[in-house]
Amino acid sequence: MPPLLHLQDISLTLGGSPLLYGAELAVGAGDRVCLVGRNGSGKSTLMRIAAGTLPADSGTRFVQPGTRLRYLEQEPDLSAFGSVLDYVIAGLDDPDEEYRAQAMLEALGLAGDETPARLSGGEARRAALARALAPSPDLLLLDEPTNHLDLPAIEWLERELGSLRTGIVLISHDRRMLEALSRSVVWLDGGTTRRMERGFAHFEPWREAVVEAQAVEAQKLGRQIAREEDWMRYGVTARRKRNVRRVAELAELRQTRRDQARPGAGLKLEAQPVAMSGKIVIDAEAVSKAFGPQHIVEGLTLRLLRGDRLGLIGRNGAGKTTLLRLLTGVDQPDGGAIKLGTNLEVVTLDQTRASLDPARTLADTLTGGGGDQVLVGGERRHVIGYMKDFLFRPEQARTPVGVLSGGERARLLLATALARRANLLVLDEPTNDLDLETLDLLQDLLADYPGTVLLVSHDRDFLDRTVTSTLAAEGDGRWVEYAGGYTDMLAQRGAPPAAAVSGASAREVPVPVRQAGGKKLSFKDRHALDALPARMATLATEIARQQALLADPELYRRSPARFDEARGKLLTAEREHEAAEERWLELEVLRETMEG
Repeated sequence: MPPLLHLQDISLTLGGSPLLYGAELAVGAGDRVCLVGRNGSGKSTLMRIAAGTLPADSGTRFVQPGTRLRYLEQEPDLSAFGSVLDYVIAGLDDPDEEYRAQAMLEALGLAGDETPARLSGGEARRAALARALAPSPDLLLLDEPTNHLDLPAIEWLERELGSLRTGIVLISHDRRMLEALSRSVVWLDGGTTRRMERGFAHFEPWREAVVEAQAVEAQKLGRQIAREEDWMRYGVTARRKRNVRRVAELAELRQTRRDQARPGAGLKLEAQPVAMSGKIVIDAEAVSKAFGPQHIVEGLTLRLLRGDRLGLIGRNGAGKTTLLRLLTGVDQPDGGAIKLGTNLEVVTLDQTRASLDPARTLADTLTGGGGDQVLVGGERRHVIGYMKDFLFRPEQARTPVGVLSGGERARLLLATALARRANLLVLDEPTNDLDLETLDLLQDLLADYPGTVLLVSHDRDFLDRTVTSTLAAEGDGRWVEYAGGYTDMLAQRGAPPAAAVSGASAREVPVPVRQAGGKKLSFKDRHALDALPARMATLATEIARQQALLADPELYRRSPARFDEARGKLLTAEREHEAAEERWLELEVLRETMEG
């Protein structure tokens, strides 16, 4: 069956620099393709070409006649419409099907009479999703659909997309969603695309194998260049007369090696050291805060110690940012007391990016407008060198912040925050617009960070990888702290995440009342609880066996197929081991609760 959408040999140059050359994308009915690549690699540009909103310099775009295609862009523009409902209806093929628009808006927690100019980022994103989903399209192109959405909305969207028979192309930094939805991966790197006919869970081992193979080829190319350079210097013919053909070939070899350099390989994230804070960083006692009848915080008692990494989660409007401001002393509570520890140096990364002046240049933003030096951890560095640490090119120094992409603005905000010394990092939605590689580096930074972290995020995987405890909004100003990350929180709650999206009351999130004594686990659950430790031990042995195979540096050269098989078995065993651990923890918590 021919694909619904087919891009062939797509090339595009932007700002004098080639961005895409020879890129390919094919999507059939029911396909689930995730498009991945570094910030600046051209993912959104390729998506715009696929959507037909941007012409390519060369190549072909084919869409099956009659295909209903809908495109969710990163920053949708609703300004031309009087209401959200008008905006969604305009995306229907038949305006008489207004009921579809209204039903989708209600499912996403919107009434439809909202004024677009007054929407929050999350509300605008939900309106754009309603416009894309309401016509029941044959093909969906989704560029960062989870940006600005809260956890209930993300989980609703994941379930909704999973139930569709629609062909989907998805760009997202949300690993959990990519793993749940994708069946194939298109990797955009160096202007070209590679495709893997497996889901995102298999992507990183596959990418590492490709990179290893490229490294081998680069070594061969380097040796060839060395031989040619040696000939240029010492060859008999070279001493008499330069051979024009071989000089040209050497230039081509050098260009090939430059082209093989992976963009983004030089990204460096490093928090600047500072003297340790006191052992107690934040001590909150019976804290309350309200805005009129809305209780943001009610009776919160919390102690944050040096080295803790606390994640804050809750629906949009639950008061996460307000709570951050209370805990860091920016705002004062209505009741109770908050004591900040000694020797605190706080750096805040603001999700609104309000600290970035769109009219200011990139260099002036980093230097504060004071010449060409940036103060990094108390030491002066040339701004161009520091820019390179965050993947900015020297020619971007005079680029206004307002024309940077979302990913570039996110990296700039990280650059300004991490230049300052801090022992308390306050990160409000730091993952928006960051690519997966940058997220990995940020996770590594937080894992090694000697200070304390307060983190607001809707990224489930990021929370699981970074925080030591989770503070969840449970409604009516009540916040409950759970040990571990997001998945650990769900296990301790003993209930699934809320089915309602933003706009629904947080009271719809069920938090079970613990009743001790008298009840016991079912036979099935007791059997699972007894059997899981042995299952985990077996899986641990399998993980060790596959890791030992992959530790052989010659395995890939001898047998790429065996290497891929070992990678796949390792990934499967690790995933099953993690699932078994989570199930065991869930059952153990349930047993303790029921048996008192």
